[in-house]
Amino acid sequence: MANVDSKRFGARSEPPASVGRRGAALRIGATVGDPAGIGPEVLSSALRAGAAGNAEVIVYGDLGAVERAGGLPAGVQGRRFASAPVRPGAPDPAAATGVIEAIQHAARDCLAGELDAIVTAPISKEIWGDAGYTWPGHTELLEEIAGRGRAVMMLAGQGLRVVPATIHCALREVPSRLSEKGLLEILQVLAADLPRRFGLAQPRIAVCGLNPHASDGGRFGDEEQRMIAPAVAAARAQGIDANGPFAADTLFYRAAHGEFDVVLGMYHDQVLGPLKLHAFGRGVNVTLGLPIVRSSPDHGTAFDIAGKGLADDGSMREAFEVALEMAANERRSRGA
Repeated sequence: MANVDSKRFGARSEPPASVGRRGAALRIGATVGDPAGIGPEVLSSALRAGAAGNAEVIVYGDLGAVERAGGLPAGVQGRRFASAPVRPGAPDPAAATGVIEAIQHAARDCLAGELDAIVTAPISKEIWGDAGYTWPGHTELLEEIAGRGRAVMMLAGQGLRVVPATIHCALREVPSRLSEKGLLEILQVLAADLPRRFGLAQPRIAVCGLNPHASDGGRFGDEEQRMIAPAVAAARAQGIDANGPFAADTLFYRAAHGEFDVVLGMYHDQVLGPLKLHAFGRGVNVTLGLPIVRSSPDHGTAFDIAGKGLADDGSMREAFEVALEMAANERRSRGA
């Protein structure tokens, strides 16, 4: 397995990320995601290329879809969860139950200590909705399964880490979903988890404004003065290196060039747009704030290219590397 680039994801830990502190192999669960998407093929390709190193791997989900996409390397275990047969590029809401059950079982195994981390292949929020499920995505489902903690979604790639304060909601709902308390909770999660899982002893956190020019002193809204700046001040009073709010138009450039370790933005596209422009095909989605170590490739199901041999497994490989790195750091933090 290639070494984790510390500039991209955090300080390099020792021993190697595929083993724990005392030499025991790390245990990684991988979920197949929607079997009609590119998840089965990028998962198969990444594992066959050795993305999991010496870790013990268990794959949860539609194993038939993985077998058709290239199969699993020797030594990788499988647990079958399939509720409907599908073809690549032809999703079926009837398959959603199996997809969700696979995620639930992998997450519960992680909570029970049977896994050190999980890597999740893409799911379709639309297909979940068509099947009658209301979770907007992995993050919210994992938060419910964990039953404790505050789930925080972070995306990382090529020296840039970003966090959206709100995730899957309409843009018009964003201001009403923001609060000083909620922003402070996210800053606290970042201050706790970035050192423990990424080796960043004192993470430098930049906070983005909601409005153009971070409201330009109140000319374009008052969320900065009313919620965002007070949350930053409260975090700093707790010893957290939080800064801002800053205008979005220059902040991501500054962070990508090393001035900050992570950017907390106010909504989904505010942070994912810069991240995907900067690290398209190599970004990784990480869930912080929960007692579950989880990473995922930063792309969707791509039904339009599924089964055509066009999918790039680069982001899935990165997801395994980051999962291994976080799991090794987490073990070490517990003295295991």
